[in-house]
Amino acid sequence: MRLQYVLLLAAAALGGAGSLHASTYYVDAVHGSDSGAGTSPAAAWQTLKRVNAAHFHPGDRILFRSGDEWQGRLILSSSGDAGNPIRVDRYGSGPLPRIDGAGKAEEVVELRNVQYIEVRHLEITDRGAGPAVRRGVLIAAENFGTAHHVVVSDLYIHDVNGTNQRKDNGGIVFLTRGDKIPSRFDGLIIARNIIWKTDRTAIVGESDEFRRTRWFPSLHVVIEDNFAEDIGGDGIVPWATDGALIEGNVVLHCNQRADTYNAGIWPWSTDNSLFELNEVAFTRGTFDGEGFDSDFNSRNTRFLYNYSHDNDGGFMLICTPVQRDQRENYGNTGTVIRNNVSHDDHTRTFNLSGADQVTVENNAIYVAPHDDVQVLLVSSWDGWSNDALFRNNLFDSAGLASYGHQIARNPDGTYQIAPGWGGATGIRFQDNRYCGRQVDAPSDHRADSDPKYCAAHLDWTEPAFDPHHPEQYAAYLRQHRQWLMRLFTAQFGASPQLGTPRPYSNGKA
Repeated sequence: MRLQYVLLLAAAALGGAGSLHASTYYVDAVHGSDSGAGTSPAAAWQTLKRVNAAHFHPGDRILFRSGDEWQGRLILSSSGDAGNPIRVDRYGSGPLPRIDGAGKAEEVVELRNVQYIEVRHLEITDRGAGPAVRRGVLIAAENFGTAHHVVVSDLYIHDVNGTNQRKDNGGIVFLTRGDKIPSRFDGLIIARNIIWKTDRTAIVGESDEFRRTRWFPSLHVVIEDNFAEDIGGDGIVPWATDGALIEGNVVLHCNQRADTYNAGIWPWSTDNSLFELNEVAFTRGTFDGEGFDSDFNSRNTRFLYNYSHDNDGGFMLICTPVQRDQRENYGNTGTVIRNNVSHDDHTRTFNLSGADQVTVENNAIYVAPHDDVQVLLVSSWDGWSNDALFRNNLFDSAGLASYGHQIARNPDGTYQIAPGWGGATGIRFQDNRYCGRQVDAPSDHRADSDPKYCAAHLDWTEPAFDPHHPEQYAAYLRQHRQWLMRLFTAQFGASPQLGTPRPYSNGKA
């Protein structure tokens, strides 16, 4: 986590004068009583209804007994203050406290119009008889103004069978709306959560503050070290943010049930986003189906040191409708894709579709044997891209690598291509290295095909995590980060020099 975000957490942890009057409340589903004071384990409350009805004060803690289970919803409507957040956590030993929406809750945990609040160490599930709008956690700021310091971490969210007809449900949803009072988050941290078997999205934003005529993005958003697997649609999608950091997440097996346009990790209507040290694998389908996507109404998106592999749709989509709309589409300008590894991604590596001022440099692309991959597909989305530089990349094909532009799209979402870049302009290749079979390779200034660059002997055997055992996640996270750093060091010759988020622009479009 970068320094400025650490400072946000540290400020909350220091406490202040208000914490001298703070209380700790205990909730015990077996031995508690709602008639008790709640302020000791012996006088614990029993039900979610009692917690939901209480008004809490800055610095208060609400602790759920480990190993217990509650059915229903946890609705928190009190705020802390700067340096004295309200904290929800567990007490005692054993499995995480479990809150089960039993398929009846639209959101199991609701944080609506609150700030200076932290929620940790809960198990959350919400499986019904059939799909419906369901969310493990909803974090919402609606006609509230700016909600500061909201932390959701170390949760185990699973079996939430939301509807795959809407992206704004699934694991964790952060929502901003402000038709009367512009609203956003400043200091939203979503970290170290396990999200498993959810529909449609693992972690997603939703907002009406994305329009450039009323641009009011959330600031200091961190989505870090989360694990998502077996997801109906998309993995992680920040929305209406400026300067967001998306780091260290592992996203596996997305688009398992939505079967439409979904990808692993991607932003929409964001500026200055930084994606680094994420892994995405096994995304299903070829309507998109990429591991990563730099999407539209966004500027200056950066992808550094990410690992993509075995995604049906490929590594990276870089896209926007070319027709700009000052109200809803600023286009997609200034994407940087640097020091990433794509290993055995299928169908297409880069799909450049309408975006401009794109830089793709120092990436390593490995095409699997028996794969026929469009390493660069240039396609049209109401028009063609302008200005893209591909520099100092390794294109290592053990199968077949091809390059070209769209001449037709097939019913399954794949493309038929022809040599050249179609209507796109300013597509330049410089100092790239090529290995294996390359079809219609681009004209490249100082291209290199020296065999010494080919067939790199890298360790692709990474640590594994079984979501049945959430207690093992911390150890897995450490092992995975160490393995990933070794992979990038072996590939690029030095340890990753991690960047920092670009300074946000204080919500100015």
